[in-house]
Amino acid sequence: MGMTMTQKILASHAGVDKLVPGQLIMAKLDMVLGNDITSPVAIKEFDKIGLDKVFDKNKIAIVPDHFTPNKDIKSAEQVKVCREFSKRMGIVNFFEVGQMGVEHALLPEKGLVVPGDVVIGADSHTCTYGALGAFSTGIGSTDMAAGMATGKAWFKVPEAIKFVLRGKPQKWVGGKDIILHIIGMIGVDGALYKSMEFTGDGVNALSMDDRFSMANMAIEAGAKNGIFEVDEKTVEYVKEHSIRHYTVYKADEDAEYSEVYEIDLAEVKPTVAFPHLPENARTIDNVGDIKIDQVVIGSCTNGRIEDMRIAAGVLKGRKVSDNVRCIIIPATQKIWKQAMNEGLFDIFIDAGAAVSTPTCGPCLGGHMGILAKGERAVATTNRNFVGRMGHPESEVYLAGPAVAAASAVAGRIAGPDEI
Repeated sequence: MGMTMTQKILASHAGVDKLVPGQLIMAKLDMVLGNDITSPVAIKEFDKIGLDKVFDKNKIAIVPDHFTPNKDIKSAEQVKVCREFSKRMGIVNFFEVGQMGVEHALLPEKGLVVPGDVVIGADSHTCTYGALGAFSTGIGSTDMAAGMATGKAWFKVPEAIKFVLRGKPQKWVGGKDIILHIIGMIGVDGALYKSMEFTGDGVNALSMDDRFSMANMAIEAGAKNGIFEVDEKTVEYVKEHSIRHYTVYKADEDAEYSEVYEIDLAEVKPTVAFPHLPENARTIDNVGDIKIDQVVIGSCTNGRIEDMRIAAGVLKGRKVSDNVRCIIIPATQKIWKQAMNEGLFDIFIDAGAAVSTPTCGPCLGGHMGILAKGERAVATTNRNFVGRMGHPESEVYLAGPAVAAASAVAGRIAGPDEI
């Protein structure tokens, strides 16, 4: 029996030739990540160990992005803990306001993750880096502490589900629509503790931003990780952003999968996930008349430059509905500057939208766009659980940037072809 992409990466980092699903291993880490919510807990646990240095100051990244710019005293204290620890340990990859971005957009942009890496992060959406052909997964703060101390982590080798993507997506359909379509098919526990492995000729039809969006939401299907087969687009992205050596792992022909799904990308329509689970997916032609109060375009799922361009393409020459607050958040300083230089900010502001500095703020109901009781939002974020963006009686509808921007104009959930 052969091995999947994930199993090969884990085997190489565990120093063994062969792995099977369910096997427990200790693997070397290429990157340990934390943010302003999870890092302080990890730092407290790390200090309990009594060490005076981390395993490798170049292989740890701490990115305050959830409640930053600091919204209150408590969040300021959280970041202070991160700042002082990073300085004390000489951590190279500490990115604060002015340098920071939403962590899962920032690390690939900085070239800190490459194909073949093993990455753990004290944030569930660490699975984003699977878009680069890396094994990356979310862990708890105590595991982050152990990772910072030892450079290793325990894993149970996951089974895998193979998704064979065929063809090309139609206009207005992107990675977000495809992953919502898939989660709608298999459910929020459809890939529980499994690796979602994406392959097929359709992969080449997807941009890197599409792939980041899809890998990011593997956790919303319960997956341990999501991972894409490396192709020329991946290599081009890596060469542009990183000087690190990388290794490409391909699944064996006789690798075993618990399920195999074949998806014709041409058949996927713009998709919206209704409250209160990402699996509640409906195509745009089946959403009905749902008035909204807010639109958020950004996050680690859809805050990249391609998302900004798509939103601008829909908003250009149009106005945000008088009944809607539209908040647009480029995911990093580089994306922010690029969007500004391309004239996208003029389009957003002329349309009546607000543009924010990089932050995760509204996605988790932190700040920069909290919902009141009874309010509805269309968001390009990744979760729509009860109370996710504010009041427990508010509602979040997940969508890609095209549908989100069109909905802002229409004042209701709508596709770009409806406005």
